[in-house]
Amino acid sequence: MTSRSPRTLRPVRGPRERVHLRYFEPDKRARRVAAVAAVEVCFEDALPARRFSSYAGQRHTPGKYWAASTDRVLAYESFLESKWMKLLDFDAAVAAFSAQPFLIEGEDDEGRWVHTPDLFVRRHDGSALVVDVKHDKRIEVPAVVQQARRTEELCARIGWDYAMVGEPAPLRWATVSWLAGYRRPLRAGKPLVDPLLRLAHEPVAIGRLVSFQPVPELARSVVYHLLWHHELVFDPSRPLRDHTLVRAACHGSET
Repeated sequence: MTSRSPRTLRPVRGPRERVHLRYFEPDKRARRVAAVAAVEVCFEDALPARRFSSYAGQRHTPGKYWAASTDRVLAYESFLESKWMKLLDFDAAVAAFSAQPFLIEGEDDEGRWVHTPDLFVRRHDGSALVVDVKHDKRIEVPAVVQQARRTEELCARIGWDYAMVGEPAPLRWATVSWLAGYRRPLRAGKPLVDPLLRLAHEPVAIGRLVSFQPVPELARSVVYHLLWHHELVFDPSRPLRDHTLVRAACHGSET
């Protein structure tokens, strides 16, 4: 009887990962991670995965935005993108966010694809949101729809939320853009913080609240600063006016 050579068990190979994310760490080191491991990466701290230049005659208006929530300066590619940076910066649920956080290198039944999302958002509860910003007229373009579908499917697999956004609601944008002018740290008005919060123990109109102070003009800027930082709360579904009721946050939710 002839002896047979023993069989060699071959390792069972799982399906090949077809999507990877390329990104830069805060120390500028380039990294590449499989989608299945992306949930472990703090993309809110990542440097931009791509650069964009400014030149005469271009349609977009690139620039930089200082985020009060993280004390970081972030580059944006368009004015619309800067609007959403302000909206996220104002959102009390948002802990941090980054711009152009990673480059997606994917492959599916339709072929290879690449995409760099506009924003990555980390919420205080640890959850994450990936945002693409598109002008309203482009959201229904077939190539944009396909890109959004692929990105949303990827995010769902990782455990992130996904949103494609256009122009923000006019009232919300008007309120947030106004308050954003008062988001920086206080200087001369800092001593007014505690008195104003005490006076707002119960709901009080902004006009009446500032009138209690010797210098109403300075008090008004402090009130707007406290509204931005959610130390004073109000009803954001209504226009911000002198008769808007505000209240110290420690005494409940929005008025």
